[in-house]
Formats: sequence, structure tokens, C-alpha cells
Amino acid sequence: MADRLNGAAGGEGSQTVRFTRRSLVLGGLQGGIGLLLAARMGWLSIFEKEKYDLLAESNRVSLKLVEPRRGWIVDRTGKPLAMNRPEFRIELTPAQATDIERTLAEVAELLSLTPEQVAEARDAIKAADGQRPVEIAHGVSWQQFAAINVRLPDLPGIEPVRGYARHYPTGPSVGHLLGYVGAASREQYLKSRDPLLISPGFKVGKDNLEKTLETQLTGKAGAARVEVTARGRPVRELATVPATPGQTVRLTVDAGLQDYAARRLGPESGSVVVIDTVTGDILTMASMPSFDPNSFSDGISTDEWTMLREHDHLPLVNKTLQGLYPPGSTLKPVTALALLEAGLTPDAAVVCNGRYNLGGSYFHCWKRGGHGAVSMRKAIYQSCDVYFYHFTRLMGIDPLAAMARKLGLGAEYNLPVPSQRYGTVPDKAWKQRKYGKAWTPGETLSAAIGQGYFLANPLQLGVMTARLASGRALNPHLLLGGKRPAEAALNIDPAHLQLVREAMSEVVNGSNGTAMGARLRLPDVKMAGKTGTAQVRRITMAERRRGVLSNASLPWKFRDHALFIGFAPVEAPRYAAAVVIEHGSAGSKVAAPIARDVLTYLYDRDAAMKTLLALEEDWGGDPVARLARDAERYQAAKNAPPAASAATETAAAPKPGEPE
Repeated sequence: MADRLNGAAGGEGSQTVRFTRRSLVLGGLQGGIGLLLAARMGWLSIFEKEKYDLLAESNRVSLKLVEPRRGWIVDRTGKPLAMNRPEFRIELTPAQATDIERTLAEVAELLSLTPEQVAEARDAIKAADGQRPVEIAHGVSWQQFAAINVRLPDLPGIEPVRGYARHYPTGPSVGHLLGYVGAASREQYLKSRDPLLISPGFKVGKDNLEKTLETQLTGKAGAARVEVTARGRPVRELATVPATPGQTVRLTVDAGLQDYAARRLGPESGSVVVIDTVTGDILTMASMPSFDPNSFSDGISTDEWTMLREHDHLPLVNKTLQGLYPPGSTLKPVTALALLEAGLTPDAAVVCNGRYNLGGSYFHCWKRGGHGAVSMRKAIYQSCDVYFYHFTRLMGIDPLAAMARKLGLGAEYNLPVPSQRYGTVPDKAWKQRKYGKAWTPGETLSAAIGQGYFLANPLQLGVMTARLASGRALNPHLLLGGKRPAEAALNIDPAHLQLVREAMSEVVNGSNGTAMGARLRLPDVKMAGKTGTAQVRRITMAERRRGVLSNASLPWKFRDHALFIGFAPVEAPRYAAAVVIEHGSAGSKVAAPIARDVLTYLYDRDAAMKTLLALEEDWGGDPVARLARDAERYQAAKNAPPAASAATETAAAPKPGEPE
């Protein structure tokens, strides 16, 4: 029995030992785990406290970009050409919306959105990442804005926002000068990854100065810390770093003159350029018809965009910089200077009988019966073609091309614009490079009167006129201020320049000039100028034998371009102007009066406005109204049934005998 007791005692001792070991192991494991948990808690609470504070704060506080106000663009006197106006917008954050379709439907009803607008909003929501707000509507009225605010508890994800929209006070008159703004493209965002570019309502420059001056105009975004609910709804603003607005850019342009020139072009398609001959400042650079940049800023409709794109007068083309036209007879003062510099005396004369024979081919003068005996002055103020045919043939094309380049043709100017078409100043080397052929005498005759291969844009014609008037190699400027290099003299005999200026004065102020109707109606100011009519198609000999139709009898697109260059005052030139009217038929009848009225505005605004208002009464309104009516006529013509018998549009050439 003692053995059994001893054996039992031994068994109990063994079990006790085993139990103690297990306890120690489990206790050690528990203690180790506890130590690990305590260490982790200590690490999280001490070393990563800042991280989790930020995470907790992010659940309570939202960081939102503050959109900077776009910088203004103002004229030389500080008058705004592009500014910002307050705007109410409605935004939706998809991640915060419980039922996007229901919310969209209610907002559409409150704001009276069109199905097209709802579809655009739906597409924008699908393209968004869910966390970023999406613009549902902009430019909403105060009543609509208030209605949305009242219904906010029933519209999860919706946020009414007060922002700013780009506004152009004079609308179409600055369309081609300034360009327009719009939402940034996907490519722009992917290139810079700037979150501001995908901020609702933020716009970037899309064309012309709005685009090229983007860096100065954009400004710098700010940020706002906003306390939000668990659903993300704003509760209160905690702190704000204000945005830095964009810079104000001052142009050389005169806002009043720019608007006047655009309106004075009336129903015509063309351009007006005015340059200060002392500073080189561009005072106006109007191209019409134009588009209303406010339409692009607000979101242009499909119908309006289609009309602009398909309109036969090309309102989307900046004719001042991108339109290229034969300079026609406006080149004759340049040709005259080239002849004088080549050694021709002003009294050298030729007899004009209405045409010039070159190897059996005839080159016609605009005056059917001819001008009789013609010297240089008369050749300029009566615009005799035969005179310039004869003497330029003897001189050759190269001296004329050199003089044209000296006076600014064929040049691209250092302006803050996205593109310029710099035209063509032809010579022997140019033709050989381009066509691999030799220059011919007949091409010299065409070039002498600004036809043939010669092409220039209206800005170049304005610079040419400013250089003729000043005798200096002026360069045009569009931004006011800054350091400008002094322009050198043209290295042309001053006596030759003076002779040409006096002849140009006779064009307007003489008893036999081609632009007598363009005299300034001012007692103490005279304008000098030169008319031009540039053919857009060649007149065949067969057409001449049949009797060439007048421009008025031709379809618009077959009519001649009308041009005029001028400067004033004659005695001490200060302003130079160039006017180009597409298919305007005759420079003396159409382009010259526009130049007269535009230059009159610089001296007597009341008189100029009186003339304009009388003309607008005949035309039936301002450029916006005219463009709208053009759209209606275009749509009506497009939808009209075809005529029973198609009337042929005979491509007949302008009739000789019409003054330039």
C-alpha cells in the first residue's frame, strides 16, 4: 500500500511539474503577445500619432481648391476688354449622392435644364472619379440658386457654388482679337496633372490672346479647409488660403475704336487695322464677321457652333492675321518707290491707251479708254496700270520685291498671337525654289499692280502704310509698356517718300483722285491714301470679247476684293489704316469710306458715331443681330427645296471701267 501511495504521490508530482511548464509557456506567450500589443499601441499612439490625427481630421475636414480669378485684359486707357462677372453654379459630388438619377431629375426640374444639358451632365458624371465635384449647371439665376439651397437636405451630393465667369463687354468686336476661354482638355490635364484644370467652372484660354497670355492671366489657386459631416456635406469653413488673381494685361488697343471699327464693317466680310505711326501701337485690329466669345465662355450651343462653322463669310477665321489677299493697287506706292530708288525720274511718262502689249498678249488698265500721258504722280492718284506695267518691266521684279519686304510685306511680327500667315513676296529666286521654273516678264507686270503671286494680310498692309507715312521701320506692338528698341530709318531717299505721300494725298484730296469720296469731313485734317481692287479670278479674252459682267452681276464669291490704305494727317502723319473687304467689288466705293469713318472717330467721335448709327439703321442692327439673321437665312437656304431649273453662276470677271 505504501508503494501505491508513493506511486500516486510520484504521479501527482509529475503532473504538477507538467502543469507548471504549460502555465509558464502559455503565460510567456500571453506576456509576449501583450508586450507586442503594448509596443504596437505605443508606436501608434506616440510615433504615428500625427499620421492618424491627419486621417481622423480628413474624415472631419475636407480640403478644397479655391479657384483664382482670371486676370483682366484692358485697353490702353484701362477700359476692360475681358473681365469677370459673378456667376452661380450647381455642382454634384457623385460619391455623396444616394441616387444620382433622381437627384439629376429634381435639379433639372428646378433649373429648367434641357435634355441636352442633362445628357451632358450625365456624361460628365460618368467620366468623373466620383470624389470630385462635377458641374451640373452654370449661369443660373438667383431665384434658381435660392431654390436649390432650400431643397439641399433632399439633394445629397448637390452643392451650390458662387464663382466667376469670363465676360467680354463688347462681344464679337473682340472675338478674333482676344479669343475665348473654355474647359481644359484631357490632354492638358494629363500633361501637367494640375488639379485646378479639372476643378468645376475653371476655364483656360483656348485661342489668341486668352491662350498665349495664359500664364499671366491664370493666377494661383488657394485652398479652403471645410468641416464636413459623415456624408461629406459642408458644415463650416475652418481656414482659407486665398487665391492669387491673375495679372491685368494692358493692350495698345483703343476699346472704343475697336468696337467702332468692328461695327463700321457692317454686313461686310473683312478687316480694319489702325496703327500709331509714332509708336507702332496697334490701335485696332478688327475682323468681321466674328463670333461672340461670351457664347464660348457660357458654353456654345450645337446650333450656333454649326452656323459659325458653315457660314460662307467664315466668322471663325481671323482675317486680320490669317486672311491673305492680293494687295492690288495699294501696292503701287511701293512700286513707285522701287522705281524711284532704281533711278526713274518722277517726270518720266508713258501714254496709256487702256492696254499694254507684251508679246502679243494684252494687259488691260482699269480705265477702258486709258489715261493719256501719265507721269508718276498721276499714275498714283489715278491708279494707272499701264504706267506701272511699262516701267516695272524695265526695272524687273527683284527691286520691287526688295522694296516690298523693306516696307513690311512678307514678314511675321513678334506679337503675342498663336499664328500669322505672312503671305508671299515673289521674286525670281522664290519662283525657282517653289516651282522650279524661271520668272517671266508677264509675271512682272502682274506683280507691279499687286496681282499675280503677291499676297498679304491686312496687318502687313497696315504696317506697310505706317512705314510709308513715318519713313521708319516701325514694328507693330499689341502689349502696352515694356522696353522697345528704337526703329531705324528705312534707308529710302526722303524726297522719294515725300513725292509718294503727296501723290497719295491727291488720291483723296485732289480733283481727279480715285478716292475723292473718302475725304475726311473735318476742317483741319486731311487723309492721304491709295485705293485697290484685287481680282479673285482671271478674266479671259473670250469673256472680254463677250462683254465682261460687272461685279454687281456676279455671285458674291466671284467679286473683286476691295482695299484701301491711308494715313492722317497728311502734313504730320500720326495714324495709318488698312481696310480689306472680301469681295467688296471696289476699294474706292466700299473700303475707302470705312477708313474715312474709322479715322474720323479718332478726331471727332460724335460725328463718327452719328454716321455709324445712320448706317446701322439701314443695315438693321449690330454685329450680333446680323450674325443671328445670317444664321436664320443660312438654315432657311439649307432646308429649301431645290429649284426647278438650276441657275448657273457664270464665273465672269469684273468689268473694266470701274474705278478702284
